[in-house]
Amino acid sequence: MGRTGYFSHKDCWKHEMGPGHPECPERLDAIEDRLLITGVFDGLERVEAPLASLADVELAHDRMHVAALRGLTDRLKEEVQAGGPAYSPLDTDTSINVHTWDAALRAAGAAVAATDAVIDGSLENAFCATRPPGHHAERAKSMGFCFFNNVAIAALHALQRRHLKRVAIVDFDVHHGNGTENILAGDDRVLMVSFFQHPFYPFSGDMEPASNMLNLPVPAYTKGMDIRELVEMMWIPRLEAFKPEMIFISAGFDAHREDDMGQLGLNEQDFAWITERIKEVARRFSKGRMVSCLEGGYVMSALARSVEAHVRVLADI
Repeated sequence: MGRTGYFSHKDCWKHEMGPGHPECPERLDAIEDRLLITGVFDGLERVEAPLASLADVELAHDRMHVAALRGLTDRLKEEVQAGGPAYSPLDTDTSINVHTWDAALRAAGAAVAATDAVIDGSLENAFCATRPPGHHAERAKSMGFCFFNNVAIAALHALQRRHLKRVAIVDFDVHHGNGTENILAGDDRVLMVSFFQHPFYPFSGDMEPASNMLNLPVPAYTKGMDIRELVEMMWIPRLEAFKPEMIFISAGFDAHREDDMGQLGLNEQDFAWITERIKEVARRFSKGRMVSCLEGGYVMSALARSVEAHVRVLADI
């Protein structure tokens, strides 16, 4: 008890969407290099992510959507063998290659396995260094670099298979987690709290959300201290009133001031502070149980430093 798991798998490096795409395998290289050179890896328990089962994925996604993605993968493999293109686009910025299916199952599998390990008590908390990310994936739609919604799958696994009564999801990506909201809006067993730049992709989250969603849209160039104030005034009271039995984090680091994917002004100390405040809630109400899944973060140095800061808090390093 008391150890932090680090879940990843080599399959997560094989998915890529073409030269120059920001959601690239080098993101994981940057994270692992940083954790290695700073010695943080020495304080983590490394775990190889299993493949999620289709039953796992279908906790959060329509069966036909899952089958369509699998069929698209099979067809792409045949086309590649015949000398065709290496990618099959789903939208203007989201494509699959022949390895995407396995990578997406590893990312979802990491979240489910981490959930089980934390509930069983073999780990206190966990960070899933996996890709593709998940929080834009809706129940029946892949979009925004995301195919399966890893956090939503894990949260529903905790509720429906592990029989927890209440779980919280914290999303601090620069983009609204529209997919997580699409899947879990109106489910009173879940409280989701988030902030995100608005107006900004995916141009959602600012209208009246379901009562179990606390959305905080903020304008471009909002600074870290302003975000901290919002977290303290808005997130923490709702989380404390909800008393979650477990907390899941959609950990996007593209709100960093050096990340040109967005225009928010956070730094790694802000991510550490947010993680510490969420960890305090988890200690009080959730037996310390937390599972964090990598979402955004596209400038390598800022991403690596931010993940290090986040993981240091999780692991008390």
